[in-house]
Amino acid sequence: MDDANAPDGELESTDARRSQRQTHDTGPELDHVRIDNGDSPDECAIFPAEAPEEELMSNWIAATQGSFVDLESIR
Repeated sequence: MDDANAPDGELESTDARRSQRQTHDTGPELDHVRIDNGDSPDECAIFPAEAPEEELMSNWIAATQGSFVDLESIR
């Protein structure tokens, strides 16, 4: 709802809304490994850092080369 249509007493500044969006749980710490696939594109597997081995079997994300960049290259 925008401020123009909000009932009296429910107006909220843009700064207050922005502040609320920036205060969120960041979730679990993640770790990653780079998987060299020889002639095929490399992959980056991202997973919860403290997860037990059984959980890692189903809780991971993989991205193929070209879908990820080195953090320092975009700073």
